[in-house]
Amino acid sequence: MTSIDAIREHVENDPYCETLGIELVALEPGYARTELAVTSDLTNFHGTPHGGAIYSLADAAFAAASNSHGDTAVALETNVSYLEAVDVGSVLTATAEETHVGGRTAEYEVTVTDEADDRVATFRGRVYVLKQ
Repeated sequence: MTSIDAIREHVENDPYCETLGIELVALEPGYARTELAVTSDLTNFHGTPHGGAIYSLADAAFAAASNSHGDTAVALETNVSYLEAVDVGSVLTATAEETHVGGRTAEYEVTVTDEADDRVATFRGRVYVLKQ
């Protein structure tokens, strides 16, 4: 097992998240929270955040939470439901929580909310845990 501080440092060095501007704001065993400020370069042709940006925010929280126990966890499946559009300048928060652990697999639910705590998207993912 690795310390939560070492895991946080490892997660915070993700170059893809850095490129998008996704920040890890909380990490505990089985739990993570990430944030993303929506900029104009993250929008689609409608002028709203690209679904891929919202997915990436949720996926970053999912990855952090699922790897927070110190063992490597890799995604088996994910899905996302987009519920509301938000404007450029909005700050989105993705909160990932472990909802089930069974043997070498685990399930996580991620809610993406805006500053008013209104739900923007719901993401669910399962991982396979590689015991070290």
